[in-house]
Amino acid sequence: MDLALLRTFVTVHRAGSFTRAAALLGLSQPAVTSQIRTLERQLGKPLFLRQARGVTPTTIGDELAHKAAPHLDALVEIAESGLDDDSSLRTLHLAGPPEFTAERALPALTELTGDDGQGFALRASFGTAEETLEGLAAGHHDLAISTARPRGALLTATPLCDEEHVLVAAPRWVERIGAEELRLKGAPALEDLPLVEVHESLPLVSHYWASVFDSRPAASGTIVVPDLRAVLACAIAGAGLAVLPRYLCAPALAQGTIVTLHDPAVPPLRTYFLVVRTGTLAMSHVARAHEWLLRAAASWG
Repeated sequence: MDLALLRTFVTVHRAGSFTRAAALLGLSQPAVTSQIRTLERQLGKPLFLRQARGVTPTTIGDELAHKAAPHLDALVEIAESGLDDDSSLRTLHLAGPPEFTAERALPALTELTGDDGQGFALRASFGTAEETLEGLAAGHHDLAISTARPRGALLTATPLCDEEHVLVAAPRWVERIGAEELRLKGAPALEDLPLVEVHESLPLVSHYWASVFDSRPAASGTIVVPDLRAVLACAIAGAGLAVLPRYLCAPALAQGTIVTLHDPAVPPLRTYFLVVRTGTLAMSHVARAHEWLLRAAASWG
């Protein structure tokens, strides 16, 4: 079986589209289509179902990708390592949520970017869980940090750490409501407070309300901004209540610029996963970053 055909097949499988695969491979779309048809004729079975937007792999297609992708990635690693001279650095492409990646992952990985013979260059991009997993599957990233565990055999996920969520606001809101009323009434005492969130759907607040109060928030977002660091800044400024990761707001809590509005016996948690394309941990720079982040997470607590 022609390895070039397999490489094109795996790229299409990861990209979910002949058009995106052609761009990644530097080929024309007709050339990619022709190669896939050739491989399907050789196998005597269809590998993809053509749809209005992109393609979906058949069961045979998924099985072939699961078997072939790790070996192709390993061959690429061997070829690229053989072409690199001693002074060159491999580049690790990392993707993840902006706050967690900036505050935790990148500071940990900077220790691996030195010129010690095993270091690598680092490129980072931010996005939602869906965006980072799609980019990883398409080959745009080497390693992704995600709050969603991917399905299927193409991507492999390892739990990285749990993130505790806390309900916070500026002290004046506690003074306005009253600490005793908050303790006695719980969620109903918070219904009239403005909310600061990262999305109109109120993902963090809704998760907190469901986990702690077994209800839904009554209010809508007063300020919606897609970065938790901006949410924290708005909460400190007194814009309203917010649900934030404890690691992100711990300094502000220690300084008293915000306070916790509720201390549940079991706080809501969110799990982060380290995700790679199956088989790519055979690549030394990906494996080293993966192991280093797992070690660093043990101290994040």
